[in-house]
Amino acid sequence: MPRGKAARVELSKDEREALERNVRRRKSAHALSQRSRIILLACEGLTDGAIAPKVGLRRETVGIWRNRFVKERLEGLLDEPRVGRPREIDDEQIEAVVVATLESKPEAATQWSTRSLAKKMGLSQSAVSRIWRAFGLQPHRSEVFQLSADPQLVDKVRDVVGLYLSPPKNAVVFCVDEKTAVQALERAQPLLPLQPRQPERRSHDYFRHGSLDLFAALNVATGEVLGQMKARHRSAEFVQFLDAIDEQVPRYLAVHVVLDNLSTHKTPRVKRWLQRHPRFALHFTPTHASWLNQVERWFAGLTEQQLRRGSHRSKKELRAAIEAYIAKTNGKPKPFVWVKSADQILRSIARFAQRTLDFHGKEA
Repeated sequence: MPRGKAARVELSKDEREALERNVRRRKSAHALSQRSRIILLACEGLTDGAIAPKVGLRRETVGIWRNRFVKERLEGLLDEPRVGRPREIDDEQIEAVVVATLESKPEAATQWSTRSLAKKMGLSQSAVSRIWRAFGLQPHRSEVFQLSADPQLVDKVRDVVGLYLSPPKNAVVFCVDEKTAVQALERAQPLLPLQPRQPERRSHDYFRHGSLDLFAALNVATGEVLGQMKARHRSAEFVQFLDAIDEQVPRYLAVHVVLDNLSTHKTPRVKRWLQRHPRFALHFTPTHASWLNQVERWFAGLTEQQLRRGSHRSKKELRAAIEAYIAKTNGKPKPFVWVKSADQILRSIARFAQRTLDFHGKEA
């Protein structure tokens, strides 16, 4: 076949039905489904270059499967025998393991282990483990999520993301939040330091020495953080923190504040303060969407690098540790780079919501 000349693909009725069945069936191996889709697109007259991005493969790979189908028809889409020791587990067994992992649960348990699934399928534990690694399956892992039910979700996402991607002129944008009840915990026994082949170890027990509430404002443009620690986090303390921001920002600049829907951010005291400071504008994130507030990422760094493995014998020590972290990050500030547009975020939320609905619709 001359370079750049794609073989013409024509399908019989039976071949088209078989290919569409491979693409449609949930239990089809991914590779076979992908190759079947290549042939269906080729039959529509698409070039290899046009098909490649649609199936996530290189143009040359698409050409290989097109040519194999033209020569060998449906049989050409199957994997050829490999050189070396014959496979002991065939494609049907691999598919059965994948399907069982995704679509079933063991008796009196919430997820499969390699041992329990190996016993059910009549395979070795190592074989199940290899299949899971090959398909990226990790039944032992679980993550949590919370979809926002805020009726103003779309408007709030566009408002906040607009501040990140196109900040207003002659203005400064702050991401503000409180990290409440940061505890001063002293480990009951001394830490065992890191050793070769031995991680650092700390005792599970600890003594409590009180807690602090950290108010933080992240300058979106510079990455600098203004932080204050207080004993409580009422609206009175929040207004005091707004006063601190007001003192830091030159008078000729407007101030836009991104924050969550905590009740202390919306009290009459706060509203009266805003009336006296008209250059301030509050922008609320949707409910259950704290990931839109960039200061949450800074809080995650503080927790990971300073608090989680720390041992503080008093609130004074805890305060000093937090102040040291603030000073360190402000010494070489680095702003977070926001890359996703509001439309991209909303499409992602819509896809996630649709997958959730589809899954529970099939279960019903």
